Amino acid sequence: MAPPPLLFLLSSFFFITIPLFPSLSQATVPAAAQFSYTNAGEFGPYIVEYDASYRILPIARTPFQLFFYNTTPTAFTLAVRMGMQRSEATRRFVWEANRGNPVGENATFSFGSDGNLVLAHQNGTVAWESGTKRNAVVRFEMLQTGNMVLYDAVGRVVWQSFDYVTDTLLVGQSLRVGSKLVSRVSEGANENGPYSLVLEPSRIALYYTTENTPKPYPYFTFFDLSRSQGTLEKITMNPTLGFDYEVKNGYNGTGGGFKNPRYNSTLSYLRLGIDGNLRIFTYLITFEESGYEVHYWENTVTFFSEDDWWAVETKCQLPGRCGEFGVCRNSQCVGCPSASGGLLGWSEDCRAPELGACGGKKGGFRYVEMAGIDHFTAKYSRGDGPVTKESCAGKCGKDCKCKGYFYHTVSRRCWIAYELGTMIRVDNSTHLAYIKAPL
Repeated sequence: MAPPPLLFLLSSFFFITIPLFPSLSQATVPAAAQFSYTNAGEFGPYIVEYDASYRILPIARTPFQLFFYNTTPTAFTLAVRMGMQRSEATRRFVWEANRGNPVGENATFSFGSDGNLVLAHQNGTVAWESGTKRNAVVRFEMLQTGNMVLYDAVGRVVWQSFDYVTDTLLVGQSLRVGSKLVSRVSEGANENGPYSLVLEPSRIALYYTTENTPKPYPYFTFFDLSRSQGTLEKITMNPTLGFDYEVKNGYNGTGGGFKNPRYNSTLSYLRLGIDGNLRIFTYLITFEESGYEVHYWENTVTFFSEDDWWAVETKCQLPGRCGEFGVCRNSQCVGCPSASGGLLGWSEDCRAPELGACGGKKGGFRYVEMAGIDHFTAKYSRGDGPVTKESCAGKCGKDCKCKGYFYHTVSRRCWIAYELGTMIRVDNSTHLAYIKAPL
């Protein structure tokens, strides 16, 4: 006698009946639960993040919805947006499938009988997939948290979008050791930028990386655990705008909120911005006295700021705050280093001295000294040392990619700079900067 049917729910759109299969490995997605959507037709009329053009897909769970968007013609990203159509507040992108690998017009997003989510170009070439083919998937659902989930016949999670982050962490979403948020390079180009937030075994670290840096530069760290507390396994953003954490020895805890919310902050997310700043945004739904429902965004916390009481650093700690070559104090860009060691008026056109191929011939450069200047990485990395200033100068001088070095006279520590970026004015004349300049 055949086993009785089981009832499953596919988001808020489908009610389907599936027979109980002899084994999970033989399970397939019922025809009624399969879908295929094509990137074609008119663009939506509302304001969305990055001033993008977009096409809505019929997969949603308030206030989240899946759709195609682009900021460059014919280069589309499959994304989850947060925000309601009836609101004038900007809809924001909180998850993306194919950053750096866009699809074009008439691309398809499908969920077939094999249980695999597939984003494909018009010619059928796969741009992105969930990798769940023949994994006994029978059901797809978008949850109220914004998480998209694939289930097997007994309700176990086979795949979820929350496991694959880009630059955003939603409430309830986790980051595991070794995984990271990566910034977007610019509003117009949806590719990986130079900033990353990495969960390490004992801390959360923010890094700056370019083609010129041999390894990532740390520019901020937090949530540090001592060895006695164990090593981190994962952190999860919670509704109090802080992190719950798990460590390998089984001890779980809460790191506390970055701000005490005065309202329901469940619809919040942490974003690593294009500028390397960390911000928390909250989507608020309130009612006026007339009963009219109002939706809007609040920038709840800005981590690097001179104006936010909850900030952890000033903007001077951001590597690109003053462009490629500038001095910062109290979050303001106060000047460009001159050839004599002084400061000239700052502008976005400030550039480090050009040295030519590999710094020119031997003896073809000199060091410009500046006192009371730190590199943005000096506060959150130990550098080399203790070493002599002459040793530090020699190490930079032998390296064609080195643009200068920073030296603390008292601790005798040295930082080799492959990118100068934002240099920070400090009230300590024993903190020295040496910038390479042509003779």
